[in-house]
Amino acid sequence: MNVFRILGDISHLLAIIILLLKIHKSKSCAGISGKSQILFALVFTTRYLDLFTTFISVYNTVMKVIFLICAYITVYMIYVKFRKTFDSENDSFRLEFLLVPVTGLSFLENHSFTPLEILWTFSIYLESVAILPQLFMISKTGEAETITTHYLFFLGLYRALYIANWVWRYYTENFYDQIAVVSGVVQTIFYCDFFYLYITKVLKGKKLSLPMPV
Repeated sequence: MNVFRILGDISHLLAIIILLLKIHKSKSCAGISGKSQILFALVFTTRYLDLFTTFISVYNTVMKVIFLICAYITVYMIYVKFRKTFDSENDSFRLEFLLVPVTGLSFLENHSFTPLEILWTFSIYLESVAILPQLFMISKTGEAETITTHYLFFLGLYRALYIANWVWRYYTENFYDQIAVVSGVVQTIFYCDFFYLYITKVLKGKKLSLPMPV
């Protein structure tokens, strides 16, 4: 395990903690896409089924369990505990536009045609687009709270660090996973405009705002 992998995991965990603290402290999930959080919960569930079949390391097991627990706590807080603050009107991205093609692609393009492998591939493809409902919600409302932008920044940073991790593994271990790399690059591209706005606005103390869709 290299430093890019560890920093990526830390960034990912930090993003989730920021989101949970935001919801808990404000007792509100305003501005948070419940649909994106459902997709992330589905990503972790389908990816970490190997918890029941394969032991890699204590670190690996602990991180997987933490991500699973945090994902379901987030969904619970949005749809149950603080459901009255949930902005369902603006969280209107149609999930079938993502789930149908991702499911089809996971059957067509995978490493081996076995249930666990197909589900793992499904999770990789789905993670690359799971943030789209959140970005769509921000574009629809025209702005995002600062704490929400911090969450998105660290989530995007996690993917960027994982790309560095794959480059490192390619040159040091001659390891290359085309499905994971291509999906990770696609996901990082979705964050590019956001990164620019985060650096030019949020880090300068300004509120992130986007042009309202016509």
